[in-house]
Amino acid sequence: MLAIDVHDLRKQFKVQKNREGLTGALKDLFKREYNEITAVKDISFQIPQGEICGYIGENGAGKSTTIKMLTGILVPTSGHIKVNGYVPFKEREKFVKEIGVVFGQRSQLWWDIGVIESFQLLRKVYRVPEAEFRKRLDELVERLQLGELLNRPVRKLSLGQRMRCELVASLLHNPSILFLDEPTIGLDIVVKTEIRDFLMKINREQGTTILLTTHDLQDIEALCSRVVMLDDGRIIYDGGLDELKSRWSKGREIHFQFAEPPQLDDLRQLTEGLGVTWTQENELVAAMFLPHAVNVSDALARVVGGGGSIRDIKIVETNTDEIVREIYQSGSASSEATRKLGHVAANAGTAGQAATGGKKESADNE
Repeated sequence: MLAIDVHDLRKQFKVQKNREGLTGALKDLFKREYNEITAVKDISFQIPQGEICGYIGENGAGKSTTIKMLTGILVPTSGHIKVNGYVPFKEREKFVKEIGVVFGQRSQLWWDIGVIESFQLLRKVYRVPEAEFRKRLDELVERLQLGELLNRPVRKLSLGQRMRCELVASLLHNPSILFLDEPTIGLDIVVKTEIRDFLMKINREQGTTILLTTHDLQDIEALCSRVVMLDDGRIIYDGGLDELKSRWSKGREIHFQFAEPPQLDDLRQLTEGLGVTWTQENELVAAMFLPHAVNVSDALARVVGGGGSIRDIKIVETNTDEIVREIYQSGSASSEATRKLGHVAANAGTAGQAATGGKKESADNE
């Protein structure tokens, strides 16, 4: 069964044009003109229940606008959405009981009252029975180690403490789908790791579906087996994280340090036929391997067996941050990527069903 089902989703905004000077301001006062901006452009994707899916893109790509439509905050201009079988903006009261939402730059906790009082208010909002609420709260507080924070006002919490409380607040009513918009923004590595571990546990143990938008691609690597990538309101990639790496990675490099500088021609002869490119800069000699061109161990065996005295070896592989940055900076996100990966959008449902298991931008900006 699908947790999220989106077809031809589009969102357009009217933005007022501000004309220059006093004359322009007077004209705007009596007759306003608008530009129409399309933030999301006819996207389609499906997410099965129990999946952790990363939803990534540059600022203004349409990520947060999509999340706001999926959570019922915004009404789509056109297209169809179903989340857990509900149309979010039409069946609001029933729908919100099925989802949890964390916006990294917006809080659902009350600033000047104790954390536990915010939780009690949310219990009433979601109409959670007291006994069920207590059981759920005790479990979440223990897992996220919040016992000492419950009686503190939210304003006295650190950012990391507040984000852990935000997670608890979003899960008190035991939703089956969790939407996370930049949940680790501004957090240190220790707190990020704690939150990632917690999300993996609730996905694995309770089957919670998670849609994660983030600029921290380490979150994606740690949590997601599937990635949906947006550029200018369109999906340019929908598939497995491993496939993204294999398609876009420049390959691996092995850095050698030799006791005596070798001759590159000798190294080329040793690795002939393995698709290896050799370069040298001072004492560092680098071997570049095209993706899947060769088993690295074969090349290592030939070099080591060649009789050279090797002081150090380091294997470097392109990480997800570098791959995604290269896609956007090269412009291939809107051209070559579309050519290579355009078939994915048509088969988004198939991709979503195959990739099972877990491994503020504002609307004005999008």
